[in-house]
Amino acid sequence: MSPAAAAPDLILTNGRFTTLDRANPDPEAVAITDGRFSAVGSARDIMPSAGPGTRIVDLGGRRCVPGLIDSHMHIIRGGLNYNLELRWDGAPSLADAMAMLKRQAQVTPPGQWVRVVGGFTEHQFAERRLPTLDELNAAAPDTPVFILHLYDRALLNRAALRAVGYDRATPNPPGGEIQRDGNGDPTGLLLAKPNALILYATLARGPALPPEQQLNSTRHFMREMNRLGVTGVIDAGGGFQNYPDDYAIIEKLHADGELTLRIAYNLFTQKKGEELSDFGRWAGIVKPGQGDDTFRHNGAGEMLVFSAADFEDFREPRPELGPEMEGELEAVVRLLVENRWPWRLHATYDETVTRALDVFERVNRDMPIGDLHWFFDHCETISARNIDRVAALGGGIAVQHRMAYQGEAFVERYGGKAAEATPPVARMLAAGVKVGAGTDATRVASYNPWVSLAWLVTGRTVGGLTLYPQENRLGREEALRLWTDANTWFSTEEGKKGRIAVGQLADLAVLSADYLSVPEAEISGIEAVLTLLGGRPVYGAGAFAGLAPPPLPVLPDWSPVKTFGGYRRHASGPFRAEPAEAVLASAACGCGTACGVHGHAHASAWASAAPAGDARTFWGVFGCACWAV
Repeated sequence: MSPAAAAPDLILTNGRFTTLDRANPDPEAVAITDGRFSAVGSARDIMPSAGPGTRIVDLGGRRCVPGLIDSHMHIIRGGLNYNLELRWDGAPSLADAMAMLKRQAQVTPPGQWVRVVGGFTEHQFAERRLPTLDELNAAAPDTPVFILHLYDRALLNRAALRAVGYDRATPNPPGGEIQRDGNGDPTGLLLAKPNALILYATLARGPALPPEQQLNSTRHFMREMNRLGVTGVIDAGGGFQNYPDDYAIIEKLHADGELTLRIAYNLFTQKKGEELSDFGRWAGIVKPGQGDDTFRHNGAGEMLVFSAADFEDFREPRPELGPEMEGELEAVVRLLVENRWPWRLHATYDETVTRALDVFERVNRDMPIGDLHWFFDHCETISARNIDRVAALGGGIAVQHRMAYQGEAFVERYGGKAAEATPPVARMLAAGVKVGAGTDATRVASYNPWVSLAWLVTGRTVGGLTLYPQENRLGREEALRLWTDANTWFSTEEGKKGRIAVGQLADLAVLSADYLSVPEAEISGIEAVLTLLGGRPVYGAGAFAGLAPPPLPVLPDWSPVKTFGGYRRHASGPFRAEPAEAVLASAACGCGTACGVHGHAHASAWASAAPAGDARTFWGVFGCACWAV
């Protein structure tokens, strides 16, 4: 091979490289050849390897980290809707958020909605409250407005109530409430008590984008993730995400070479009572690992059986799972183990984890599961005993920063002491459990990884409430490892990516600020100025903008993304210190009182002439009423 042929494609120099490779933690330069790191070391050794075609990029002393990987996100479903949604993620005040909403309502055409779907909490606002229904109606008198707040409520203006057809004859769904005035008419407030069927069934009635705009929407969502330094996502499926029908858009983008994220996808059962047949059918058409380094199958879950799924609305009491749970779960897990499928299981509460582990241990006695990379998601209240049981079975736990958005509600119900280890990340790591981090975006927490990293490091909510003592917080590099190298276990890709090391895929992010040294309050405001996927620039800003492809036009032209973009840029960051007493006092005022619809044929369900006087029939056509995802 000639020297020119052996020369790297790209050399990065004059950066502060955090490799997460313990044998080579602080190099001076990095070379990339054919999509992989080919040299990581001193500038003196690497610079002479440059050939005529080698691009040399001076990073100007900026911090460079491995590309971030989100171990739990709903990127495929979220991409189909991203261009439709107004993001209040990171908005510092309700006044700012309402100004955005009012402006968007003015340009949204008849027949379309203004949708704010998760990614924020009232506690991030300076006003510490949600908008009133009167404020919504004044801001958008004619355009339907739907606002989803966490898993607990949705706010609809009068135009949205007309669009969805809710009136005094509309019955409450199981586990949900349509708030009504003295005349029995809906006010516009929908409550999960604790079942979020009503929230997602209502959202599902909004108009969808046509396929060509869903392609554009997904590409913009991926670019938004690249802007934040994300290069990989493990997709956790979700309601309305039926395989293979609802994967056509992401499959086309993959086939056309237009993915700018590496996606490993899990398959999520869609209808109660049909879980075993779903996984039996899917086992015949796709295998774990099938695909390539950009798009590959990852196993089952986060829904395995509906009877095993708990809710995560901390405004409501913990729900009790039915006695059928163990039998139904065991049948599915045995099928998965027989077919050597990894799985993930949603479990918020320790009580759910206990019962699921009883099943896993029983299966393991007959068919070992320790090599299958199975894991729980969430585990906010998991006990030390159950952490040890997970470790003994060779499992993992994927944690998300839901408590950064729901911590105040948890403290109000269970108290500050109970919230000190929700989840007990440090205890998990000490027990030797595989632990990875993610967001569970987009219907509750934001997709912004730096909000998660700030939460792991500071122990505070986006409203500034300190939840965790020092012993349950992580150091900055340890938290970063949960967002990179550690997450590769959850997609069975250890050693392939997650570090800046020779032979690994050349995924990295050059940061706008030094994550390792900025004040804690500034961590959540970090983004990327250059993001590489396999050595290819997929996002660039400022001095690096010319290295990456320019952004696509936004479709449709009235999209909120065209005007406002995604996560809100602002100087102060959402992590403001606030005494716990103030949070509890504001919560005590009473203004905060508080499943996904998993049927696939939702469009025909909404069009059906369901009798409003029969609650079972009326809500039954919308699919099952299990939990929110």
